[in-house]
Amino acid sequence: MTPYGPAIAGKLNLKASQVEAVLQLFEEGATIPFIARYRKDRTGALDEVVIQQIQDESKRMAEFEDRKAAIVKSITEQGKMTEVLMAKLEKAETISQLEDIYLPYKQKRKTKASVARENGLEPLSMLILQQDPAMDTHVEAAAFLNEKILTSDDALQGARDILAELFSEDADTRAGMRKLFEDKALLISKVITDKEEAAAKYRDYFDFSEPIHKIPSHRILAVLRGFLEGFLRLSIEPVEEDATDLLERKHLRGSGDSSLHVKKALRDSYKRLLQPSLETEMRTALKQRADEDAINVFSENLRQLLLSSPLGSKRLLAVDPGYRTGCKLVCLDEKGDLLKTGLIFIHEPGRLYDAEHTIRDLVQKYELQAVAIGDGTAGRETEQFIKGLNLALPLFLVNEDGASIYSASEIARDEFPDQDITVRGAVSIGRRLMDPLAELVKLDPKSIGVGQYQHDVNQFRLKEKLDQTVVSCVNQVGVNLNTASKHLLAYVSGINSGIADQIVKHRKDIGKFTDRRQLMKVSRLGDKAFEQCAGFLRIKEGDQPLDASAVHPEAYGIVERMAADLQLGLSTLIGNEELIKNIDPRKYVTEQFGLLTVTDILKELRKPGLDPRAEIEHFEFARIFGIEDVHTGMVVPGIVTNLTRFGAFVDIGVKQDGLVHVSEISHTYITDPSEKLKLNQQVTVKVLEVDKQRKRISLSIRQATEGEAVDRPRNREQPARPPREKDLSGMKIEDALSALKKKFGKG
Repeated sequence: MTPYGPAIAGKLNLKASQVEAVLQLFEEGATIPFIARYRKDRTGALDEVVIQQIQDESKRMAEFEDRKAAIVKSITEQGKMTEVLMAKLEKAETISQLEDIYLPYKQKRKTKASVARENGLEPLSMLILQQDPAMDTHVEAAAFLNEKILTSDDALQGARDILAELFSEDADTRAGMRKLFEDKALLISKVITDKEEAAAKYRDYFDFSEPIHKIPSHRILAVLRGFLEGFLRLSIEPVEEDATDLLERKHLRGSGDSSLHVKKALRDSYKRLLQPSLETEMRTALKQRADEDAINVFSENLRQLLLSSPLGSKRLLAVDPGYRTGCKLVCLDEKGDLLKTGLIFIHEPGRLYDAEHTIRDLVQKYELQAVAIGDGTAGRETEQFIKGLNLALPLFLVNEDGASIYSASEIARDEFPDQDITVRGAVSIGRRLMDPLAELVKLDPKSIGVGQYQHDVNQFRLKEKLDQTVVSCVNQVGVNLNTASKHLLAYVSGINSGIADQIVKHRKDIGKFTDRRQLMKVSRLGDKAFEQCAGFLRIKEGDQPLDASAVHPEAYGIVERMAADLQLGLSTLIGNEELIKNIDPRKYVTEQFGLLTVTDILKELRKPGLDPRAEIEHFEFARIFGIEDVHTGMVVPGIVTNLTRFGAFVDIGVKQDGLVHVSEISHTYITDPSEKLKLNQQVTVKVLEVDKQRKRISLSIRQATEGEAVDRPRNREQPARPPREKDLSGMKIEDALSALKKKFGKG
């Protein structure tokens, strides 16, 4: 039994056997996706979230034990360890409790108390602490005068300094004060004088206070950012009287002369030592809490983005729009390989005919099946131009956040060494439409733009959490062994970047994999790596039909027994729901494979290799193109682009996302988990406010049933907005040419 199993089970409300099984599997080198998918019988079907929690708790407990061992060693080496002290350390349950116990024994720089002790005043402080009502403190202090302590007042001050430190280092006192801070402390921020103008973006926090147990993560991070940038003063404290009352109830006895000195020492201890120390501790705890919340938001947004609906294997025309530099075109085949590049200018009237001819020629020559257009600069105008060509192809605006970062990256240079960054960017846009997951794994997740204060949070923890999310998504979807890039393969369970390189190299050498067992011939991929990765790698049209499914090779024998019992071939059984639903899973339970595993196998056989992502839906924006087209009260369709704790950002097609504050999100989206807003979700919103100067749009989902609806284009053959003399991109080509002839003549 592992040392942490029972404690983790109690904390997470799990069976000890479940936790022990997970920890044992970790010891054996298993990954979280593998455990969740292929070891359900051992864990009792724990999902990835719970397995991750077990791993995190195990790490925390290991860190706790390491810190306790270091503290025990330090106190022992000082010769100050006692049975009582050791019992206190053994009883401690948190790092804070350990540190409180260790505080009096910790090596520290020179303090007022240490100076007083050097001057021989510790016995006086102990006399005062007894709080004898008959004591004359000045008389007692006179006995401690020396060349450094010249008066009884100096002696009494030194004694109070010792007492103040003694109170601040008392573990029980700190625990009670910590509880007071957690329950009643306020986070208070005020603007620094003469910085009001420079700190304008922090105006909401110029004179702000909120209980620390209530304040949401985004406000914590906003205040801390203003504090670190030097615009705000920050304090965390309860009402001072509450704190001093707590101290006096614990340490003050009587009202004699000595008790008055204890009272002074208590107040000094709070203001000079306890309050600053606990403020720092609370600020750290608040930052950690806010970080974790923000990181969880980012992680969930990233998960939804990575699991966005794919168009699938289609021959694409991908367009990276632009005004002055033109629109870069690339043609991609079904695998995303580059076929052809081109450049068109649709914002120069004299070049519209050439642009139309180029696109029609590419569509026909390469038998293109869909169009992907980046949604950045000039995206909507380019969309309207191509719609006007009546190509009879589905057209999609694609979120291009991070595409420019990819196009200048080493990964892009490695993939397309002979192409410039505009071509790489257009290819990335097209591939994002085909398979968002396969393309987005090439980017640092922080560059995708779906987080909340991602640059303010703990960067190590952020990377750790986002990497876990990417791994989870990749293994949930599964990977085509013969087409996946090395960047995608590196996230598969049991595979690292080095093994991924070897898989790609082996694939080039042999042409393609026809059987999962061929992985065993890949350099550096051993038995354990094969066990962990094989079930997540798919081979379509290979020698073994089960290789296209999520059935693990270790369980092929079970399926073969099923087929033999039915006197059928594997290919006939796989995907045949009528036959499969009549199979009794209990018949195939063995010592190695329990009922949960066999049931999973049957589920997979019904729809082998099923992509868990939803099918892509077509979407069209309303007939608005810039913030100048937006006015209060209109109701328009939009796409959710980012989710935060304070609301959702929605793209309504005007280059500036609007904010739906959490109070304006429909009640069902908040209370019903199944209806919770998701990234890329299509919603209808009402415009509440437009601030054109600051380029801010306030929206409401809750009020979207009221207001002036703005129609989407009903007929794709018609321009989505009235043509303007200087902008003919919304017109059909023939109409645009006619308009130009009228203005400039036939030449």
